Amino acid sequence: MSKKIWKILMPVMIFLVVGGIWFYKNEEKQVEKQQLAVNASLQYPLLITELNLPELLGQGLPVMIDFGADYCPPCREMAPTLRELNAEYQGRMIIVYADIERYPKLAEGFPLEVIPTQFFFNRDGSPYVPSAKRDMQLQRYVDKATNQHKLTAHQGLLRRAQLIEIFKELGVSDA
Repeated sequence: MSKKIWKILMPVMIFLVVGGIWFYKNEEKQVEKQQLAVNASLQYPLLITELNLPELLGQGLPVMIDFGADYCPPCREMAPTLRELNAEYQGRMIIVYADIERYPKLAEGFPLEVIPTQFFFNRDGSPYVPSAKRDMQLQRYVDKATNQHKLTAHQGLLRRAQLIEIFKELGVSDA
């Protein structure tokens, strides 16, 4: 009797597992399609697949580039906030997200140690210089040859209020 039950249950369990995997993957693709549709309607889309830094910094707007990946829990936690802020700050600030799991070339030239990591730039394309009162663990990267400040970054999760504080210092008014 036990073998008979296993012969019936095994194909059913395999079917359920395969069906669950298919459903999960299909759902993931739907979310990505929806995000791409939202991206197409925005002047400055959140999700990027290529990065031309001089062009991005030449737009005359402050810029935040967030590097992350789908497998990263803090990155997933920040995702809704980034989507909201990108929509709210259109035309006043450029906020982009670079998925380095899908598009690893996007990280070339950036000193990434962990994800998420955010890089901030002023509207003139220069690296953001935080005020002395800023206590968010921002790192300044300096060119070894020239000793010139090249990048300002934050490693780890930033909350909405923290991002808005930085945006204000970058000269961007509230939404």
